Amino acid sequence: MKEIKQIVEAYQKIDFSKNKAALATVVRVEGSSYRRTGARMLVMESGEWIGGISGGCLEGDALKKARLVMLQNKATLITYDTTDDDPYQIGVGLGCNGIIDVLISPLDPHNEQNAVLQLSSCLNQRTPNVIVTVTDVKKPNLQEVEVELGQVFRYDNPDHFNSSFTLDTIKADLVHEIETALLNTKSVSKTYVLASEATISLFIEVVPPPVHLYVFGSNYDVYPMVRIAKELGWKVTVICNPARMHPSLFATADAVMPKNHMPVVDRFTAAISMCHDYETDYTNLQTLLNTGISYIGLLGPKKRTIKMYARMAEEGKAITTEDEERIFSPVGLDIGASTPEEIALAVCAEIRANFSGRDAGRLKFRNKPIYET
Repeated sequence: MKEIKQIVEAYQKIDFSKNKAALATVVRVEGSSYRRTGARMLVMESGEWIGGISGGCLEGDALKKARLVMLQNKATLITYDTTDDDPYQIGVGLGCNGIIDVLISPLDPHNEQNAVLQLSSCLNQRTPNVIVTVTDVKKPNLQEVEVELGQVFRYDNPDHFNSSFTLDTIKADLVHEIETALLNTKSVSKTYVLASEATISLFIEVVPPPVHLYVFGSNYDVYPMVRIAKELGWKVTVICNPARMHPSLFATADAVMPKNHMPVVDRFTAAISMCHDYETDYTNLQTLLNTGISYIGLLGPKKRTIKMYARMAEEGKAITTEDEERIFSPVGLDIGASTPEEIALAVCAEIRANFSGRDAGRLKFRNKPIYET
């Protein structure tokens, strides 16, 4: 979501009376690649770009292709085959051994299906969004098809989508595919063969909201926690004594709230209590357990948390197995962290692993692809 936000902000600054723009999007990956489907790059006619579609090796060629797209005002699909031994093939030296399809679309500020305008409507949403992009259209005998390469449709609900997507014969199945993708929070590609024998390929992209991290605490170690979380593109709310905080925190965090503030929780929310005060952390734990939050981090040694569990049991509020799965204490991954910055890194990495459903092991020992296919 951070990349999307940067692209939208850059797009909004373009003077289209003097400059053109195009959007390059990775819509299919077969094998290995540095970036996955959904990676984007906004290209301006001036040669500037925001975002990226690879580790830096494809961007130069994509810039050239994007200029042609702007000139012709027509979307195009480019395939980069890094498995090819041809030394003249762009990207052959990557060693990634993958095939990457990149859709490059011109951006018309007056077109409602402008890809960036559709993406901008996903910002500030706290539920996953779906963007459906037409990534290939094959027309036998050059017959007319109601969609074109590069068209983008945002899915709000079935009724809204049905009113904008014009291929009636595949709507029901496509809505089912979208709902399944939303349920799994996983993007998918789908190809349909129409009665006319035309073939339509669609990229059903699930765009989840950023993690919303609540940080409870007023001490100096809050600052690196907020900085690292913001660098990841997360939304950060600090619950503290605002009078004790340095002005820089108000500029970095999305919100700074007083201690009595009640977190607004959704399935993409995490919280960490790092108050360095037993009673305050104990109160915060009980507050968070009364919400549906899936990640509750407690700074401090395990024996401190065990003491809290025992106290809650004595008070008739014993921790359940389900609650214990939501509590991460001691918080963070075991990376040998000792400084506030290293601890913040360990905590943010654990939160990312939790939302990704990963065990946070070393990749060198992973016997499966890094990215799920």
